[in-house]
Amino acid sequence: MSPEDFRGLFPALRSTVWLDTPGVPPGARPVTDVLHEAVSAWSSGELDWPAWDAAAGEARTLFAQLVGADPATISTLGSLAEAAATVAGSLPRGRVVVAAEEFRSNLFPWLAQHDVVAVRARDGATRVEDLIAALDHDTVLLAVSEVTSREGQRLDLAALREATDRVGARLFVNLTQSLGALRFDPAAVRPDHLAVHGYKWRLCPRGAAWLVTRPDRLGELTALAPSWKSTSPPHGYFGGPMRLADDAGRCDTFPAWFSWLGACAALRLLGSLDADRVERHCLDLAGQLTAQAAGIGYRRVVSGPLSQIVVLHTDHADRLSARLREQGVRATALGDRVRFGFHYFNNEDDVRTTLSSLAER
Repeated sequence: MSPEDFRGLFPALRSTVWLDTPGVPPGARPVTDVLHEAVSAWSSGELDWPAWDAAAGEARTLFAQLVGADPATISTLGSLAEAAATVAGSLPRGRVVVAAEEFRSNLFPWLAQHDVVAVRARDGATRVEDLIAALDHDTVLLAVSEVTSREGQRLDLAALREATDRVGARLFVNLTQSLGALRFDPAAVRPDHLAVHGYKWRLCPRGAAWLVTRPDRLGELTALAPSWKSTSPPHGYFGGPMRLADDAGRCDTFPAWFSWLGACAALRLLGSLDADRVERHCLDLAGQLTAQAAGIGYRRVVSGPLSQIVVLHTDHADRLSARLREQGVRATALGDRVRFGFHYFNNEDDVRTTLSSLAER
């Protein structure tokens, strides 16, 4: 599918330059159509709840294809925080290393259950070398995001994998701000745990998330909230004893039906795209905005490899964000910066419109 064809599936883009996918994406018509049908069936009483209930299982399979994993290693959850809390509750005691400025869903679950070494940013950026320096033989896990939400910084996951291997620590990778726009090579990173909330670059409704656990770590995985969904199929409803599934399904949480119906539609849509082409397209647009914004006085808050998220420094973030909104550009103000994110549906006209807004003083 071409970028133009993909763009045509998003009605909001007829009137809006949408660069706020790091916050939330616009609704894709194949996804919203499924949700409209579900609401209509619910309203008319024609719903088939067992079919709705099966959507999380279908989404597990579709997601497995997206990341090259065995479905038996994937837990279906409601959020990134649930995924991190599940892993936190499954770890032996020890130190957890995480960036101090990490998004809280990948920070608070570790703080709640472990001794955490919070690595401070330098010059506005989390440094890979600082994360590595914080590791020692008492470290049980390093938790990172491939692309950071606040800076748009793309971390070197292969280097972090090598460092954790040296000290015998696990690696937890959050792909919430990258997967769907950027390619991921599981063979190069070999994360012990990989987590994704689907409502950003995967275009899902909020409430569908996945936790992928490496096969050799499945034995230590403990359910955060065991329920009737934590057993192997066919699921029962009443009585005991509690015999949880042998695979990652024992950590499934009860699915919010509409979230998972939408997730299936979104993942089918993403699965129809060429991942290499998507990444090239997104990074090209991010590079155009970065280079041309620098020419009018706006700099990235971090240096180093580009991601599809461009975060520019400004002393007037709220005012600039409001002006962008007035001109139909959706972006997010974050203190001393404004964040822009490029998906496959964005184009060079979006870059030009944004630069025109930035150039106004």
